[in-house]
Amino acid sequence: MRVRARIALATIAILALADCASMATRGAVTTRLDRAIADSHRPTAERARDVYRHPRETLLFFGLRPDQTVVEILPIGGWYTRIIAPVVRSHGRYIAAMPPATPGNANGENSRQAYLSILFGAPLLDKVQVVDFDPGAGPIVADGTADMVVTFRNIHNWMSTGRAEAAFRNMYRALKPGGILGVTEHRGNEAVPQDPRARSGYVNQSYAIGLIEGVGFRLVGTSEVNANPRDTKDHPGGVWTLPPTLARGEVDRAKYLAIGESDRFTLKFVKPR
Repeated sequence: MRVRARIALATIAILALADCASMATRGAVTTRLDRAIADSHRPTAERARDVYRHPRETLLFFGLRPDQTVVEILPIGGWYTRIIAPVVRSHGRYIAAMPPATPGNANGENSRQAYLSILFGAPLLDKVQVVDFDPGAGPIVADGTADMVVTFRNIHNWMSTGRAEAAFRNMYRALKPGGILGVTEHRGNEAVPQDPRARSGYVNQSYAIGLIEGVGFRLVGTSEVNANPRDTKDHPGGVWTLPPTLARGEVDRAKYLAIGESDRFTLKFVKPR
């Protein structure tokens, strides 16, 4: 009995130490995130969107750690780059997967150059690595080398060109077994059948889960941190009717500003070991 008691006490002690280590790690991540979010390198206009995008809560939900290799898919304007890259700068890696700068493709060339201009001369972004991302083409990074892949409000774009499945297959290849995929997207109305091309910009949560699990991922968590119940999802210009785009200009501007940015689902997947 004494042996069993000692084993039980030892087990409790180990679990307690593990809990303390976990809390310490989360505390360190939270501190780094808070510093990055509050840092003056973030433009005022970007900080104003924190109330809708909840970067701290979103990245903690995904399980971001300073020692991870993190790939962000299509960071474009660098909104999340300015937050994630400083957190992993010293002990991990931040990799920006951007559209290829193909000669003759003005959109690809312009978005790449605009993104690189964000990095130029920014001390906290000096270690950002930029790679090509073209769904269904070559790999993003070497297979099985990323700890985390994140993508924000991009599924509808891939659906519009019929490349959503290919995009997530690329992400699956990039992740290590046990690696995390974090996704947010404009959430559609489940009572409305999903448009395969997502022309409104909205994607039903159940559709997204089915799509992503279909390439091998396993859903391990959902969060309502980016939910917005004021979004009716039936706007005349789709999701772009809402801020920040405000596609209708001055027409009902006050109404759409009062709604705020779109209702969004936030999902966490794992690549099975």
